[in-house]
Amino acid sequence: MKTDAIRIERPRTSSKLFAHTRWDAIPAAAGLFHLAYLVALYFLFPDTPLWVMLILGFIYSLMVNANINGVGHNFIHNPFFRSQLLNRLFGITQSIACCFSQTMYDAVHMQHHKGNSDRQDEKGDTIDWLSIYRHGHDGEAEDPWSYVFLSFFRDDVGTIRKDLRKRKNGDDSWGNIELAAFATTLLVMAIIVPTNPIHFINWRFMLYFLPFWYLGHCFSYLNGYYRHYGANPEKPIAWGVSSYGRIYNWLFFYNGYHAEHHFRPKVHWTKMEKFRRGIEHLQKQEGVRTIKRAHMLGFLDPDLPKRGGRDRAPEREKATSLAR
Repeated sequence: MKTDAIRIERPRTSSKLFAHTRWDAIPAAAGLFHLAYLVALYFLFPDTPLWVMLILGFIYSLMVNANINGVGHNFIHNPFFRSQLLNRLFGITQSIACCFSQTMYDAVHMQHHKGNSDRQDEKGDTIDWLSIYRHGHDGEAEDPWSYVFLSFFRDDVGTIRKDLRKRKNGDDSWGNIELAAFATTLLVMAIIVPTNPIHFINWRFMLYFLPFWYLGHCFSYLNGYYRHYGANPEKPIAWGVSSYGRIYNWLFFYNGYHAEHHFRPKVHWTKMEKFRRGIEHLQKQEGVRTIKRAHMLGFLDPDLPKRGGRDRAPEREKATSLAR
């Protein structure tokens, strides 16, 4: 069976608001709830016991992970709304909720699909800026903990902006607007203490919030690592590692079906189960890797391949990515 002959089913809707399906109201609402949760943390902090705020902060970290890998991820591949303006405005809400630029995330993620967590070339570079092999040694994946805790600091904003400018569709300007939106939000939170009467210089809240923000992004990189560790960068159908837990995929809008996603990135989250059934025999034939746990807990998988023990891979295929 030729993989380029596989067809994907695109959802259709008569909705004047949603571009693909009215089911996208669910991830859109989840994204807005995440923003409301951040605002609630800010207003609750002055009068809420610290132990309660620590629990709520940890939940915020988990929500950052779920948002980036669920809501924001699906929004990149299949923007929710027919209106370009609504999509731009929703991108701003995403940027404030996660404290990063959704449009810049788009650029990084599209580069991820161009390389599909590729191994280093003869110059020691990778196409994919997020590749688990980018900072590895001797052809092996990087140690998971350095990947998880250092990747947050590795984004090259200048390179990302250069990529956005090439698009010539206003993405560079909107990326800057999103950066300004979340930076302004954090600045207001850092200056104004929401008490009665109002006080100023909210350093205690920022000291509380910033570690949970960072932890949320670390959780996201942890997810990303085990979505590719043990995959085969030389086989398009095996570019990712999948996990099929039902609750996990409900919460992450089917991004657990990661081998399927990298094989055909435009498959809508509502069609992912059906798509997998259509290619399952081919996946088994090509040895697509799956794990039993959610990707964030991938390090607990009993069949995890050992680092440093893989056979040398053949020369990398020059496969064309179907990122868009």
